[in-house]
Amino acid sequence: MKIHEYQAKELLRRYGVSVPEGAVAETAEEARRIAQGFGGGSVVIKAQIHAGGRGKAGGVKVAKTLNEAKDYANEILGKTLITPQTGPEGKKVHKVLVEKGLDIKNEYYLGIALDRSVGKPVFMASTEGGMDIEEVAAKHPEKIFKKTIDPLIGFQPFMARKIAFTLGFRGEAFKQAVGIITGVYNAYIQCDASIVEVNPLVLTEDEKLLALDAKMTIDDNALFRHPDIAEMRDIAEEHPLEVEAEKYNLSYVQLEGNIGCMVNGAGLAMATMDMIKKAGGSPANFLDIGGTANTKTVTKGLEIILKYKDVKAIWINIFGGIVRCDRVAAGIIQAAKEVDIKVPLVVRLEGTNAEEGHELLKQSDVEIILADRMKDGAEKVLAAVQGKKK
Repeated sequence: MKIHEYQAKELLRRYGVSVPEGAVAETAEEARRIAQGFGGGSVVIKAQIHAGGRGKAGGVKVAKTLNEAKDYANEILGKTLITPQTGPEGKKVHKVLVEKGLDIKNEYYLGIALDRSVGKPVFMASTEGGMDIEEVAAKHPEKIFKKTIDPLIGFQPFMARKIAFTLGFRGEAFKQAVGIITGVYNAYIQCDASIVEVNPLVLTEDEKLLALDAKMTIDDNALFRHPDIAEMRDIAEEHPLEVEAEKYNLSYVQLEGNIGCMVNGAGLAMATMDMIKKAGGSPANFLDIGGTANTKTVTKGLEIILKYKDVKAIWINIFGGIVRCDRVAAGIIQAAKEVDIKVPLVVRLEGTNAEEGHELLKQSDVEIILADRMKDGAEKVLAAVQGKKK
């Protein structure tokens, strides 16, 4: 689960990470009142969406007066920001974070995530903090210091000191850096986060270190342990079809292609999308209906897939293990009668009672294109999109 910048800062503050003085506003007048409460000086108006790259998209403005603060907030609120992380549809801004301006001397980067290649958290730090950290990682990876953390040992004090020294901190700034680095790690572990980023971590002219920006993503499977964090969920920031699918215990992720996918099992779903790409097509979604597929889940899955206007064909790819293929076939037939399917439907059944399932589909009056193997299914659904017979 993604959370907003202001929420990430609220969590980091609990672990001793210093953040700028600020508050959230949902109207331009509220933003002005918050700015007035700072007692003068510049303020920063920051769009709150679940995506990076806001500054380049016009979602971050520095205001020198109260009227500017109100005007900038009015300009940003309601605006649809398009960044590399939002996709072409962009995200609409419903809230802005109003923060007191800082005199920045240097910018740094701190981040921690799971390195799946070794199965351990990796702490990352760089002196090249700021908006273009992705470019730094791609072109100058040597400028990013990495420290892998053994979960059995945990994050030791000397590790925080090592990172602080590597970033060049000395004196009072060094002490602050050690505390912030430790706080970022503790937030990552204790909040069950999948990623925590502070970018940039800034050193001000008066030698204070603060998290100027923050990003956190929480492991959905751990939210039951954190009801306070679960309440931070902003459904308005999520794709409506993904929210709808969740209500029916369907794992759905919206993509940008035109071939709808319905599969049981995440691994098979990934392989299905890979096969579509290999055949030259583009998947419109990831949809895992689970290992106990039935008429209800198939029907709801089809409804959700078809709500995406770009879908030109659907591939149902089922492996019958616990669930029998003949039951899935019966569910597909019933679902196809209930859902108005106006695009080609390709079905591949493999596993328990696959032959019986195929026979049911052949005898039905539902127009279905049967596929035998993965490659066959991918080629047939692509041909259906292209209006060809396979």
